[in-house]
This record gives sequence, structure tokens and C-alpha cells, in this order.
Amino acid sequence: MRHETVGKHLVGSIGRARADETVAGALARLAAEKPSSVELICVTDHAGRLLGALSIARLFALEGGVPLREAMDPAFPRIGPDEDQETAASLALHHGVDALPVVDREGGLLGVMPAQALLQVLRREHVEDLHVLSGIRRETSKARHAIEDPPMRSARHRLPWLLVGLAGGALATATMAAFEATLEKTVAVAFFVPALVYLADAVGTQTEAIAVRGLSLTRTGIGRLLSVELRTGMLIGVTLGALAFLPIWLAFGNVRLAAAVSTSIFVAGSIAAAIGLGLPWWLARRGLDPAYGSGPVATVIQDILSILVYFAVLRAFGI
Repeated sequence: MRHETVGKHLVGSIGRARADETVAGALARLAAEKPSSVELICVTDHAGRLLGALSIARLFALEGGVPLREAMDPAFPRIGPDEDQETAASLALHHGVDALPVVDREGGLLGVMPAQALLQVLRREHVEDLHVLSGIRRETSKARHAIEDPPMRSARHRLPWLLVGLAGGALATATMAAFEATLEKTVAVAFFVPALVYLADAVGTQTEAIAVRGLSLTRTGIGRLLSVELRTGMLIGVTLGALAFLPIWLAFGNVRLAAAVSTSIFVAGSIAAAIGLGLPWWLARRGLDPAYGSGPVATVIQDILSILVYFAVLRAFGI
């Protein structure tokens, strides 16, 4: 996973002020100095250590005689120059700020990561995740415009993970073949495999789309996230299973088959939701891009597990 730091986006010519300055004094000095970035006013002590910050809009809204010590936010978020750029974007979103002060290990103010840089980071990371979510190799500067690529280059970006999908498809076929006796006994069993696999993939894909971006932005523990997503998957699964039960029973006249299919939808949907969150999280913990846990890779895993669950439930129902 590419690691680009906050330091790459650092702007040193910024709105600086001392804690003992008044609003009027700070505005007059800033007008004379004309720094490159004034969206954020950083308040420091005499040693240059960051004490707090406030937006330029708030500075203009205050009375001229108010000391900046009283006007600043001492808990304003800040970040180090060696931190990952995506961590900075996540921090800014979490606190609802437009720019971030950048400080060294001693708290000395180095500059600001401005709003434009934060927006560029969010856009770039979003585009990259969409590419990998679609099964396209981690993007380069050329791959950013994948829609405009010639066929050979486009195929080269897409094929690696699709080859994984091809191998997984062969494994899924072998899994189906292992239950040949069940299929011969009740041919109707085969009719529901495509629907079951599709529903599990759809549930997993929804979760993956949320997880790939959300894991880098949230500060909630994985245990709570997994619990919530698992319960969501169970709720979706039980709803879809209940809706499928009656039509299957009426169409095939087999209540056990209807119950088995409904139960399989419930179980497969729950597992797919857990995989959709758990696999990207596991990859992120290993220092890999969580987007690799989606697309063809997660789809193959979900397909095989869905088939195994389906035939295990069929056997449990005596079919």
C-alpha cells in the first residue's frame, strides 16, 4: 500500500499569531505579511509551540480587543509530518475542520495541511479504492484514467484479480460436484444456487463498499463494527429468507425445501456481511490496502461458503 505523508502537503507560509495578541493586532499583522494560507490561524507561544487554533472566519467575527488566548481552541486537532495523508483526512473529517496544523514531536508548529490538499487526498484515495473494488490493480498515475486506457493496458490492470476469481470459480464448481448425489436426488435444489450466491454477494458487496472507505475514517473498534454489521446481515438475511419461504413452498410443494432455502439465505447473508467487513479489516491490520479484500477475492470466498452452507443446510433438513 502506498504511504504518502502529511509532509508532502505541508504549507509553511500560514496565518500565525501569538497567544498574547489581540484579534485586531493579529488581523493587521496578517494583512501586512500576506501569508499563502490563512484559512486557519495557528496560535503559538514564544517558542513556536502550537497552543491552539481558530478559523479565519471566527477571527473576523470577534471583537478587535479579544485576546487570541481566549479566542483559540486549545483542543484543535493537529498532526505530525510523518503521519499518513489519509490519516490526516480522516482526522479532519472526524473533527469537522477544513485544515490541520502540522507539528513536530515537541509540538512546534511547522505549518498547515490546507483544505485543498485534504480534498485531493480524499478524492485520490476514493478513486483508488473504487478501482481495486472493481478488481483493478492498485492504480498508478496512468491507471487513474482507466476508462480512457487502450484495451491492452486496461486488460493488464484487471486480469490479475480476475485470474484469482477464475481459480475460485473452479473451486466452487468442485464444491458443487461434491454434492452430486443431493442434486440427483432433488433436481430442484440446483435451481436456487444462483439466487443464493447472488444474494450473498450482494450483501457482501454492500458491506465491502462501506468497509473499504469507512475503516480508514472511523475510530470505532472492530469488535463493535463487526457486531453491528453481523446483526445487520442477520436482519437482512431473515427478511429475505422469510420473503422467499412462501413462494418456494407454493411453487414446488415442498415445505422442507422452502425452509432449507430460507435458512440458507439467512446464514449465507450473515456470513457474507461478516466477511465483507472482516476481510478488509484483517488486510488493513497486516498493512495491506483494505480494498484488496473486496471485488473478486471476497466474491470467491463468499460464493464457496454460500454453496457449502446451502448443501449443509439441505442435509440438515434431510433433503
